[in-house]
Order: sequence, then structure tokens, then C-alpha cells
Amino acid sequence: MIILWTDGLIFTLIIVALLLVVKLGKQQHFTRPWNKVTHSKTGMASFVFLLFFLSIGLLDSIHFQPQKSKNNEIISVLDYWATPLREHQEKSYSAPFSAHLFSKELLSEAGQKKNWGYRRLKYAASHLKSVENDKGADILTKASLGLLKGIGVMVILFYSYHRLAKVTYFSRKPVNTVFATLLVLIPFTYMLLELSSYYHVLGTDKVGEDVFYQAIKSIRTGLVIGSLTTLIMLPLALIFGILAGFFRGWVDDVIQYIYTTLNSIPGVLLIAASILMVQVYMANHQEAFTSLVARADMRLLFLCLILGVTSWTGLCRLLRAETLKLREMEYVQAAQALGVPRYRILYRHILPNVMHIVLISVVLDFSALVLAEAVLSYVNIGVDPTTYSWGNMINGARLEMAREPIVWWSLSASFVFMFSLVLAANLFADSVRDAFDPRRVAN
Repeated sequence: MIILWTDGLIFTLIIVALLLVVKLGKQQHFTRPWNKVTHSKTGMASFVFLLFFLSIGLLDSIHFQPQKSKNNEIISVLDYWATPLREHQEKSYSAPFSAHLFSKELLSEAGQKKNWGYRRLKYAASHLKSVENDKGADILTKASLGLLKGIGVMVILFYSYHRLAKVTYFSRKPVNTVFATLLVLIPFTYMLLELSSYYHVLGTDKVGEDVFYQAIKSIRTGLVIGSLTTLIMLPLALIFGILAGFFRGWVDDVIQYIYTTLNSIPGVLLIAASILMVQVYMANHQEAFTSLVARADMRLLFLCLILGVTSWTGLCRLLRAETLKLREMEYVQAAQALGVPRYRILYRHILPNVMHIVLISVVLDFSALVLAEAVLSYVNIGVDPTTYSWGNMINGARLEMAREPIVWWSLSASFVFMFSLVLAANLFADSVRDAFDPRRVAN
């Protein structure tokens, strides 16, 4: 097993999050808002979608080196399971569910004259003898089989839940929403998996690689950008924001000078300069990066670091303003009059009362960071070109849109997957914001 830098940080972040949930799970001021989230249909449905994306990202974060690897190849568990999609590479473009290449070629057959036509794909629909007569019925059969498999899994989950929980289906509203979401998600996933074993369901790109495989692999990149950047940004915003609001004076002046100066630097230029520095460093230390995966992982990690350093200022301003208000509250003034140490006041009174702002901002910023990666990769200052990401897919689709006829499926696939993740994150953020809003709680 090989642990990349981003892999270790992802699993560390998950462990820390689970420990925080266990620690805060017994505190009523924390559990009451989350109970409201669980009773929100929109919140629970979007949470299930986020967990689904997270499970794919975690499978893609467990890396190892196969025994018969070539050129120190490093793959993930997701790559191993998706070996047919990864290895079934065609010659060039092909449309979704097509059995032929997208462009005409000069074909030559034994005993026949050369003529222009669409060459048959090597892997997609190769099990069919007559594509024109059998493809439609075969796609319908494979899709129905996948749906039946997914429904079978849902029946097993439904039966197991009732056996363990001993409750009826209509007795708990969160369970209803979860099962209703899974009833759509799991059969649809099984249908796509069944079809992808025989067809390129989202077509292929310029070099013949499966677009569906690219879109799935890009999920990990989006999750890494959103989560690790937040991990880097959060301590800076928390520490500087609370210290500036509580101590004021020269401490406040210094911190305001730091984030005002940082905001005056164009973020795109700072990111471009930092990425260039990383490329120069890796070029001068090639012995430390023996594989393309390690090089791409280092650039991805450094991009998260730069985005985290440049995006903490907004949350810092919010925390500073909230701390300025909290330090004038009666219970804080009473604690100061009783001689309670300042670090204890910060830990026991200030920090818990700004966590709702932190939580809401983190969830809202996640989707913004996913979109930021797409924009940065589009202008070639984002992740490594060898890294699967929605931004690289959109960047590669620029010239495809200028073709006649248009090669539309790469751009459409990246848009649909990115839209699904960002929409789920935004809907979940709205539910969290409504639950943790003090004015709504009071009402």
C-alpha cells in the first residue's frame, strides 16, 4: 500500500471529524441543530449524495502498486475495480453508446475497394454481431438488468434495517428521506455500471479514453480541493479572527494589516507564481518524484495550500466582527471581573459561540472551492494536466466545441458531475445554515 500526501491528510481529516462528532455528540447546543438538519428532507437527501461522492473519493484515495506494474505505476482501489474502463481505450472520439468512431476514416477490407466510413470500435458493443439491429434492444436489456440489481440491493438494505431497528418504514421521517434518495441513487448507479461494461456510456475523448471513467476519477480531485483547503484555511481564520476581535489594540491592527495586504495581491497571480515554483522544485528534484501520480499529488497538495492561504481572510473578518460583539456580552464581562484567565474565556465562551459561523462558512466555501479548481485548471494554473479533474476536462473540451460536428460529451459530463456535487453541497449548506441560525433557533 502506498500513502500519498493527500491520502494521509484526507483520512486524518475524517478521523478528526469523527472524534469531534463523538465529543460534541453529548452537548445539547450541538445536537439540537443537527436534529433539525436530520428532519429536513432537502438536507438529508443532499447529505446522502455527498456521502455517495465521498465514498467514491475514499476508494480513489487508497493507492497501491500492482505486482505486475509498468514504470512504477500506482493505482487506487477504484482504478482496480474499474480496470475495464481504464484499459479499454479506443483510437479517438466516439459518441455516447456508439459502436463506431466519431470521425470517418479510409477503410480497407480484404478483397474490397477502399472507402470512407466509420471504423468499428475495438471494445464498445464488440459483443454484438449486428449493431444496427441489436444495439437498441441490448442497451435496454442491460439497463433493465442494472436497475433490477440496484432494486435488489435496496430490498436487502430495507429488510436489514427493519430487522435491526425494529421500526416501521413510516415511523421516522429521516429514514424515509434516506431510503427514498437511495432508491433513486443505487439503481441508477447499478444501471450505469452494467452499461459501462459493454459501452462507453459517455463516449470517449481525443485519445480514446472513457469519459465516464474520467468524470468518476475527477470526484476525488474536487473533494480534495474542497476539504484540504478548508483544513488549511480554518485554523488561520479561527486564530486570527478571534484574537483580533478579543484583544483589539495593536493585535487587531497587525492582523488587519496582514489580511488587508493579502487581499490586495491578485489571487490568480499568486497561485500562478506558486505553481511555477512547485514545477521548478520538482524539475530540480526528479529523484523524489519517480511516478506521475506522485508529481501530480504534490502539485494538488500545493494548490490546496495556496488556496487555503489566500481564502481565509473572509471568514477571519466574520469571526473578528462576531468576537467584538461577544466580548461585550454580560457573561464574558463577568468572567473577566472574576479573574478567569483569558485563554479559558476564549476556549469556554468565545469559541463555542462562533462555531455556528464557522460551520456555515465551511460548508458554503466547499462548493466555491470546487468551482475554483475548475476555473484555475481551465487557465492552466490548477492541478497537473495528468490529474483527472473536471477543470481539465473542461479545458480539454475547448477545441472540441469548435469541431464540426461538435464533440459535446466531455464538457457535458464534467458539467453534470460538478453540478451534482456543488448543488448537493449548497442544499446541505442551506439546511445547516437554517438549523444553526440563532434567530431561527429562537423562533
